Amino acid sequence: MGTLVIVHGGWGGGWEWTPVARKIRDRGHDVFTPTLTGLGERAHLGGAATCLSDHIDDVLAVLKFENLHEVVLCGHSYGGMVVTGVADRAADRIRLLVHVDAFAPKDGESLIDLIPSEIAEGMGAMAAERDDGRLPIFPDLLPAEGVLPDEVRNAYIERLVPHPAATANEPVKLSGAIDQLPRAYVHCTGYADSLMGPAVERARTEGWAVRELGTEHDLHLFDPDGTVAVLDELARSGAGA
Repeated sequence: MGTLVIVHGGWGGGWEWTPVARKIRDRGHDVFTPTLTGLGERAHLGGAATCLSDHIDDVLAVLKFENLHEVVLCGHSYGGMVVTGVADRAADRIRLLVHVDAFAPKDGESLIDLIPSEIAEGMGAMAAERDDGRLPIFPDLLPAEGVLPDEVRNAYIERLVPHPAATANEPVKLSGAIDQLPRAYVHCTGYADSLMGPAVERARTEGWAVRELGTEHDLHLFDPDGTVAVLDELARSGAGA
């Protein structure tokens, strides 16, 4: 079948996609869920200087050393910043680029450029309160109590770690190679969307294949079966429509 590489979002790790990855493998695909430097089981490897380029290099290394080609490259949330840079630098290895309710930067744009100014200012203030160059997670981004089973919610929150703050300020540098790739967007419609709206609009305007799931932003937690189904479909179709 296909080969999927799924890049997690901020504060998380490859671990959060493990249950979904198992189910996608059961459908015949190979799946890789790398963890970015400074996060998850690699939290000890990050520092104040850890930046977006480091995270792009993390995923490029997976493509190289696993010798992956014809990849369906997926990025969730912040992971959209990462996969954009990866796809531009390794376009010859990518069959389809999928933004999974994710940011979709253009050349020269950073994460800070893509979020409302009040949120950017809040991020800066929170990072300034620490001396380790990391950004604690916003409480508003955590799953609300009572929405998920307590054991699922608690296990998720306990493994989140502060995110390397420098990743938010570095702009993506694109050569234009990415422009030749088929692209898709998975839009989660089950929450009040203020951050991903511009990315969804761009996807529709530029003619990307858009799929919708009526679930929360963390779709892999709230609707794992729906997440498996949409990624399986995109991997099989190559997002031809």
